[in-house]
Amino acid sequence: MKNGRIFRKGEVNIMKRATRFLALSVAIVALSIANVSARGSSDNKPSKTMEQQILKKLIGLPHYGVFDHITFEINQGTVTLGGKVISLGTKSSAAAVVKEIPGVSKVINNIEELPPSPFDDTIRRDTLRAFADKGLYRYLWAPNPSVRIIVDRGHVTLEGYVANKTDYNLMNITANGISGVFSVQNNLIVGDSEYR
Repeated sequence: MKNGRIFRKGEVNIMKRATRFLALSVAIVALSIANVSARGSSDNKPSKTMEQQILKKLIGLPHYGVFDHITFEINQGTVTLGGKVISLGTKSSAAAVVKEIPGVSKVINNIEELPPSPFDDTIRRDTLRAFADKGLYRYLWAPNPSVRIIVDRGHVTLEGYVANKTDYNLMNITANGISGVFSVQNNLIVGDSEYR
């Protein structure tokens, strides 16, 4: 009977120690999570969710196409829009849809509306046709094309993503061969877009 009591006391002591150890472990983990959460919320970096919402709204603009390119930066609820568009009204529409996103407190609209130009329109059509003829149409025809062709007073800028270096070089060479093009700035990135 005495041995049984000692065994039970020992068992109770082990259980108490295990419970204390478990409680202490849970407390340490909870404090670590709280510390990481507090650090994460104090960062000035925008959440991926806000970035994705802005991208989705911009892609959904009715006249936002292969000849437009809109960029954005987020800083503590302030969204700065940039880029160039050919469709009149796209600039104001972009600002309006971004303002609706929860967490956006202010929109600075630095998007440039390119002036109407038959000369630039010809370059746009010829560049698009030349890319399609070279088998690069897959980058241009989706609702959210991965390559955008910006033409401003005869100067071409290529923006977006291509799958490989061969396509990167082919687009650069092809754009440089278009009649009337003064210069080509190739800002294409080889690899897949983060948000695609």
